[in-house]
Amino acid sequence: MPAQTAEPSRAARETPMFVPELVYFEPASLDYPAGRRILEWVKERDLPYRMTTSHNRITNLPGESELEQYKIAKRTLVVGVRKTLKFDTSKPSAEYAMPLSTGCMGHCHYCYLQTTLGAKPYVRVYVNMDDILGAAKRYIDERAPEITRFEAACTSDPVGLEHLTGSLEEAIRFMAGEPYGRLRFVTKFHHVDSLLGLDHRGHTRIRFSVNADYVINNFEPATSRFAERIEAAGKVARAGYPLGFIIAPIIWYDGWREGYGELLEKLGAALPPEAANDLTFELIQHRFTKTAKTVIEKRYPKTKLEMDEAKRKKKWGRWGQNKYVYPDEQADALREYLTERIFETFPKAGIDYFT
Repeated sequence: MPAQTAEPSRAARETPMFVPELVYFEPASLDYPAGRRILEWVKERDLPYRMTTSHNRITNLPGESELEQYKIAKRTLVVGVRKTLKFDTSKPSAEYAMPLSTGCMGHCHYCYLQTTLGAKPYVRVYVNMDDILGAAKRYIDERAPEITRFEAACTSDPVGLEHLTGSLEEAIRFMAGEPYGRLRFVTKFHHVDSLLGLDHRGHTRIRFSVNADYVINNFEPATSRFAERIEAAGKVARAGYPLGFIIAPIIWYDGWREGYGELLEKLGAALPPEAANDLTFELIQHRFTKTAKTVIEKRYPKTKLEMDEAKRKKKWGRWGQNKYVYPDEQADALREYLTERIFETFPKAGIDYFT
């Protein structure tokens, strides 16, 4: 009941766009139109900014403690030039990750970026889009006539930065002209209006990360509210984009069936009919490593996130660490329940994977 009474008061306040409190520029970034545009945006708002020799080495962040420095870093923007143009693989979502940005302004307790970014939790954006899209073109041509998919949200949430960078617009326009190229990205933010009028030709799938109210309310600070995300999903569907949802992380908690059942009911009631024409779901159960647990408990000492290794099953991770997932019985129950409810609500939908 408390969550139901809290929602109307929250609904009156739109989640604002990200405005950093401190900005760093690599000198070379100002050789690019996007870098100069961001600098003008910063000056117009009288935001403090500094120069840095490298977007990978920001060492003088303010803050009296490690936790305070972390919180400040999440509100710090670094504008740089992407030098590494060899794209990482991005299975099972796509063939390759397209590096538009690194780091996120959200504070999701469970996020794998807590450990993969380590001591660099600040938000980095890259202004040399011609180089990045040129690299993507080479990957597409190498694999043609096979379709090559690029995931643009592996290490960031680019929708939350689009008002600063315009990178997604450039990537969408580029991919529209590539018969064998496809773009994908997922977001927890609702700021999609600048993308709605683009000629995307159906080559970009926009997905929204959604979850039960329990998960969003307890573990996803500094992101758009569920209602805002679903309203944005409707806009995306009406603009003709292929639409998708990632339910992640799927968390086992008291009342999880009711919570996830309500999630699917809300999606079914809110989405326009055209959304069901080409709808995909990706299902990811909660997992963590010992390293992640240590970092999360340090950065979010009051978190309610359950990370008890004794209740989990060990699974060998891609990066050489054991990760802890739910035991088979729980994982199967989560997968079966969500699969049934998805197809009840959206009979034409596809489930890309459960992991």
